[in-house]
Amino acid sequence: LHSPMYFLLANLSLVDMGLTSSTVPKMLVNVQTRRHTISYAGCLTQMYFFLMFGDLDSFFLAVMAYDRYVAICRPLHYSTVMSPHVCALLLTLCWVLTNALALTYILLVMRLSFCVTGEVAHFFCDITPVLKLSCSDTHINNLVDLTLGGTALVVPFICIVISYISIVLAILKVRTPGGAGKAFSTCSSHLCVVCVFYLTLFTAYLCPPSVASEEKDIAAASVYTVVIPMLNPLIYTLR
Repeated sequence: LHSPMYFLLANLSLVDMGLTSSTVPKMLVNVQTRRHTISYAGCLTQMYFFLMFGDLDSFFLAVMAYDRYVAICRPLHYSTVMSPHVCALLLTLCWVLTNALALTYILLVMRLSFCVTGEVAHFFCDITPVLKLSCSDTHINNLVDLTLGGTALVVPFICIVISYISIVLAILKVRTPGGAGKAFSTCSSHLCVVCVFYLTLFTAYLCPPSVASEEKDIAAASVYTVVIPMLNPLIYTLR
């Protein structure tokens, strides 16, 4: 349990709890009380923690993919490369970057004017539905959302893809009986989580808008804020 993978899993569990707690409790209160309201400060707070934990999920999955790459492709150097100091340094870097990204979004939203009380077309305060309520020019916000948000999604995804390409190439070179299956089994849980997580994120944020884009976004958001954090412990404990 003191190995890097379980240390990373513990932190991923913490982030999953934070991601769910930033949206679901308020949603349940709205359903129970039938008062679908949220204050301006509450909306910004919810948006900050949702963005931070959402980006952390993506960054942590990339770090875990790198851990699997080192374990399979460089097994003799694993204890040195993925030492507790390196793991702590990688996770600290993830926390700093995601907090900076979330704070940048919030500061840009705070400069906007909201003329009237509006309806956020979502079950939580996500960036795009909130920006639609502003009567200010949101061009800079949309540009930052596209560049920083796209980078926070795509860069970890590219790192994961590169790691798994290297892992597959290494597995194909294994000649011992059952060696390839054993090597692949060590990363199958992580690969399953990555596929579900990024499929829903790309559906919600990178696909072109359609007629039913709001319903599609809400459905995708419910998957990665509720379903995936619930499935992660099950997927990782199947072994």
